[in-house]
Amino acid sequence: MNTPSNTLSHDEIERLAHRHAKVKLGWYFHACIYILVNLLLAGLSSLGERSWAVYPALGWGLGLAIHGLAVLLSTHGHQLHERLVERERQRLATRRDPW
Repeated sequence: MNTPSNTLSHDEIERLAHRHAKVKLGWYFHACIYILVNLLLAGLSSLGERSWAVYPALGWGLGLAIHGLAVLLSTHGHQLHERLVERERQRLATRRDPW
């Protein structure tokens, strides 16, 4: 689909809206599970002599951040792509030989 974002049909807008909502909802679910599980692990960790719960929280937190970045790019990436293409068009138009 190479149509500009301002000429999307109603069906395309509806499909994209549902897709974006589903992707964002998946990240919200991931974040809630992360919080609940890490609170449980922190509670278990506090019962012992050493605090170990920070390690799984950091590792899983990195995965959650990567998931968030993927959601951001999938929901707003087409806008970034359009801007980059337009920038390249302008850059190439000012040069005589694009290669």
